[in-house]
Amino acid sequence: MPAENIPPSIFHMLEKNVGRKLLVVLSQTYGFEGTLAAITHDPPGIWLSNAEAVIFRTTIANPLPQIAGREDRSEIFLNLSAVQRIEVLHQG
Repeated sequence: MPAENIPPSIFHMLEKNVGRKLLVVLSQTYGFEGTLAAITHDPPGIWLSNAEAVIFRTTIANPLPQIAGREDRSEIFLNLSAVQRIEVLHQG
């Protein structure tokens, strides 16, 4: 997805959440969890620090995706064209 097709509101939402913990879903089975460190406009993407790769699993008994595994990734850049969903995680 070219940068011209990404609405400015996405960048505004992300800029408000710099420093907060995010869950970024790339597919039904894979994503990343980490702290939003930076946002780039060209290419459109985000940098996560203290990141972990997460694997989602569903079962017939529980069709909602649950995190089944984690793997440390340190820092990672994610292009927004590959992202399906971004969730801001609240610290409890």
